[in-house]
Amino acid sequence: MRDLDNILEFIKLNYPFILTAFEKRLRAVEQRIGRWPKSAKEVDQRPGVRVVSLIRYPYKLFYQITDDVIEVLYLHHAARQEPWEEEH
Repeated sequence: MRDLDNILEFIKLNYPFILTAFEKRLRAVEQRIGRWPKSAKEVDQRPGVRVVSLIRYPYKLFYQITDDVIEVLYLHHAARQEPWEEEH
């Protein structure tokens, strides 16, 4: 995922001391979604899309569930516009 590659590169260059903790938190969020895919709230403007915050880090993970498959759509900085607003 391009979003993840860019984020990891940014953290590696600017905040290398949190890289391992960030990756660990991301894996924990992915495991939670894998166990309880409907546990995150749905995005009002995007039916079927769910969002979960990485809590300690200013990122949100957007995903959808299709045919028992979880598809990660975006990993997005919380301070930026929502990903679908940038399409315009």
